[in-house]
Amino acid sequence: MSKYKPTIGLEIHVQLATKTKIFCSCSTEFGAEPNTNVCPICLGMPGTLPVLNEKVVEYGVKLGLALNMTINKTSTFYRKNYFYPDLPKGYQITQYAIPIASNGFLEVETKNGKKKIRILRGHIEEDSGKSIHTGDITESEYSYIDFNRSGVPLMEIVTLPDIETPEEAYEFLVLLRKTVRYLGVSSGDMEKGALRCDVNVSVSKGNKLGTKVEIKNLNSFRSVRRALEFEIKRQIETLENGGTIVQETRHLDEKSGETKPMRTKEELNDYRYFPEPDLPPLVLTDEYIENIKKTLPELPSEKEERFVKEFSISKEYAHEIVSSKKVADYFERAAKLTKKPKEVANYLMVNIMSYLNENHLEIDEIPFKAEQFKELLELIESGTISKNIAKQVIDDALRSGKSPKAIVEEKGLVQITDEGAITSIIEEVIKENPKPVSQYLSGKTQVMGFLIGQVMKKTKGKANPKTVSKKLIEKLKSLK
Repeated sequence: MSKYKPTIGLEIHVQLATKTKIFCSCSTEFGAEPNTNVCPICLGMPGTLPVLNEKVVEYGVKLGLALNMTINKTSTFYRKNYFYPDLPKGYQITQYAIPIASNGFLEVETKNGKKKIRILRGHIEEDSGKSIHTGDITESEYSYIDFNRSGVPLMEIVTLPDIETPEEAYEFLVLLRKTVRYLGVSSGDMEKGALRCDVNVSVSKGNKLGTKVEIKNLNSFRSVRRALEFEIKRQIETLENGGTIVQETRHLDEKSGETKPMRTKEELNDYRYFPEPDLPPLVLTDEYIENIKKTLPELPSEKEERFVKEFSISKEYAHEIVSSKKVADYFERAAKLTKKPKEVANYLMVNIMSYLNENHLEIDEIPFKAEQFKELLELIESGTISKNIAKQVIDDALRSGKSPKAIVEEKGLVQITDEGAITSIIEEVIKENPKPVSQYLSGKTQVMGFLIGQVMKKTKGKANPKTVSKKLIEKLKSLK
C-alpha cells in the first residue's frame, strides 16, 4: 500500500441560500410539493429567457473572497450540453472559460500540521431537477422527476489534486461547510442537498498520475471518507494483480461500503460547451467587490486561532466550539462575562453540547443563556456549590429553564463547608471501611480516592472536596 500515492480532487456544489432561483423568481424553498416551485423558465419552455439573480452574484463573490480566491471582474456563462430527463432544456447554464472566482485555497489541519489545499475555481450555475427512482439504482421500475430544484443557484468549488488521504478530504469539507455557514451564503445541509460532493481519485507510483475515477452523489462527509478508503484500496489491489484502472463514474453502495460502476466517464468535449447567447458577460467593479469584502465576518480558522490565544483554551476545544457560529458567539459572550473561559469551555463541551446533540437542538433554543454562566460560576467561587454539583445544576437548568440560584435553593444543593459535620462523616467512613483504611496506613496511598468518594457519596456530592481531603488526611494520620 505504501508504494502507491493517492491523488484526490473534490468538486463541491454549494447551494446558495437565496430566496429565489438563479434565472427566475421561483422559490428555492426545500420540501415543497413536487413541481410546485416551477415556471416556464426553469421548466425550459421554448422562447423563455434567463435573468441573472443579483443576490447569487453577491454570494458568489463573498464565498470566493472567503476562500482566498481572485474575483474575476469579467466572467462569462456557457451552455453545458447533455441529455438527461431532469434537465428539460437539454443543457445547463454554467460558467466555463472565465468563472466568477479562481485560484484560492483553504488550510486544513492534518496529523503533520496545517496543509494548504489549493482551489482551482469557483463558478456559479443552475441546478438540474431531481430524479427519483424506484428499486435498484441500475434497474429502476419507474423514474419520477421533481423540477423544484431546477434552476436553484449553485456555486461549484473545484480543488486542485492536492489531497492525499481520505482524512484530508474530510477535513476540507468540514472547514468549507463551517465557512459557508459563517458567511450565511448556504445552510451547508447535506441531508437537504445544500452541499453535495463528487470526488476524483487515482493512485500512482512515481511522478506519473494514475487513471482518474469519479465517485458521484456522496451524501455525507462520512460517505466521502468511506468511498475514498474503499476506492484507493480497490485501485491498488487491481494494479497489484496486473489489472488496469478504467476511467469511469462510480457510486458508493451505502450498505456494503463499496464503490460500484455507473457509466464510462465523459470527456469535456462530450458536453459541447459554447457561450450562452441569452446572457451577457458578468461585469463587476472594484468598488462592488470591495464593498462585499467589508461585510466578511471573522472566519472559522481565524476565530479558532484567536480563541486559543485570547482565552487559553485547548486547540481541540476551540476547533469544536467554532464548528457553529452560534456556539462560538455563545462561548465568547459567556467567557467575557465570567472572565473564566476555561471553566466555561469545559462545561460547554461536556454538559451543554451533549444535551444539544441528544435533543437535536441549536444553542439559541436552550434556556441556559450565556448570562447564567456568570451566576453559576459565582456560586462556585463563593463556595456555595462544588464544581461537581455545578454539572447537576446545568443539567437541571437546561431541562427546567430555572436559574442556577433557584435550583440550588430549591434542591438544597448548598455545599457543606462545616468542618465539624464533614469530620463526623469521615469518622463514619473510616469505621465502615477498615480494609482500605488499613491499606492506606500501610503505605497504599492510592486508596485515598476511594475514601474521598465514600465521603462525597454520603454527602450526595455536597461536601467541599478540599475540606474533605484535608480532614481525611488529618484523621488518618491520627490513627498511625
